[in-house]
Amino acid sequence: MSTAKPVVVQPVRFEQAQALIIAGLGARFNQSSIAGIPALWQRFGPYIGTLPGQVGDFTYGVCYQGDGKGNFDYLAGVQVNSVEILPAGFSHVELKPQRYAVFEHHGSLDSLKDTFQAIWREWLPGSGERAAQAPEFERYGKGFDPFHKRCVMEIWLPLEWR
Repeated sequence: MSTAKPVVVQPVRFEQAQALIIAGLGARFNQSSIAGIPALWQRFGPYIGTLPGQVGDFTYGVCYQGDGKGNFDYLAGVQVNSVEILPAGFSHVELKPQRYAVFEHHGSLDSLKDTFQAIWREWLPGSGERAAQAPEFERYGKGFDPFHKRCVMEIWLPLEWR
């Protein structure tokens, strides 16, 4: 008998976000290759704080161009004010102004999948909201440690405008 406590989520706030440009390293993933995302972050890590045109201290994990079959692009990056001087091999995503439900994930990234499942399978269907066809992203504060059980990060779920 499982003693795992089900994850219950509610947005901590709703945001009307302005346009952002997120630049970094990206790759295509699916459910069988998703374990490769931490390696992408390890490759990107040395650029945090030194990327030309970086704005602020937040880092972002952006999921975009999902195909409905479980395949999606993921970008580990930071906000920048221009893409003209990015190092070779870097890519970027332009996030348009968007309405978001912002959720917090508490704890290590080992249980992040449970939080995402609770958002998509429990909260969204019962919320009266509809997900927008726009990138979803994770936002990490300065000093985030993916292995620390007391870490907090945000999940920004794009919602249709009302």
